[in-house]
Amino acid sequence: MKKQKAKLIFKILLISGTIISLFFVPWIVVKAWILPLPNTIQEQAEEAVSNGFDGILIYVDLPNKPPKYYTAGWHDKKNKIPAKPNALFKIASINKLYIAAAITKLVYNNKLSLEKTLADYLPEVSKHIENANIITLKMLVQHRSGIPNFTDTKNYWANPKATNTEKLNLILDLPANFEPDSSYEYSNTNYVLLTEIINKELGYPYFEFIQKEILDRLDLKNTFESIKKVNLNRVMSGYHIGYEYDLKTDDIGMVSTIEDTGIFLRALNSGSLFDANEKELYATLYEFEHKGWVPGYQSIAKYHTDLDAVVVQFTNTTDANLYYWNLADVEYMRIIKILKKQL
Repeated sequence: MKKQKAKLIFKILLISGTIISLFFVPWIVVKAWILPLPNTIQEQAEEAVSNGFDGILIYVDLPNKPPKYYTAGWHDKKNKIPAKPNALFKIASINKLYIAAAITKLVYNNKLSLEKTLADYLPEVSKHIENANIITLKMLVQHRSGIPNFTDTKNYWANPKATNTEKLNLILDLPANFEPDSSYEYSNTNYVLLTEIINKELGYPYFEFIQKEILDRLDLKNTFESIKKVNLNRVMSGYHIGYEYDLKTDDIGMVSTIEDTGIFLRALNSGSLFDANEKELYATLYEFEHKGWVPGYQSIAKYHTDLDAVVVQFTNTTDANLYYWNLADVEYMRIIKILKKQL
């Protein structure tokens, strides 16, 4: 019996294009993947909660139809408040899409140059970053700088840093991970440096530029720089396996409703966010979709060309082994399968 089960799992992994040692298979993910596909997205949302997520929000925007919202689980588990489609959520690294769009607009309008170096823009900081005289603005945007990622420093998430200075101090004077532009490695440090460059070159905070040129342009009234700007009751609670407290009070980056995130993503992909040839420039710099992760919060925001659909998923449970990161991918993949069957 055990041998038959092992063979079944091996076949599953082969079909999915992934061969992983069976000793390390996250069974919670395998279970979610092999369950029969429900008929509706709402059923899939409820299944996601039964698979371990405390709460889930889903946004589906199809052409010529009003957006649809699906929720399951808890907005606030302790107070038994059900998940809300208009909740604010920490979107984590999805914020890089907004920053990359801002950089695009500034470059297009000759406020910044893609070929100028980190040493040109931030000479004091760059003295403590290897290859700063070679690393260009473009390399920072594209994660090709070789600068170490501050969130990879030991036990970072046990005590996240509040300011850019504190974040940068974690990697100053460390050796580069590779020579600039010789490889790719995702590094949050790149985008901290980009916001510092925007602040310095504009003479005011980068988020004011994002507010004016992106949020106001799209009439997005539910996207904010920080939880400090909102009523905390609006923020969906976040949970981390093995940690008993609600994580929504941790101030870690942008917060947005799932609707605002979806509207932004549609505008980014359609080009309505941009003027003239800005979209063409953006396409040479960065991607048009993103995921996000901070303790208690995971997000996936993608545009599906074949469906002309924007689908955003927020899940408010994380874990140290990133099993829930993979589980969120499975849930999202199943939502897309259901959507394709319905169309």
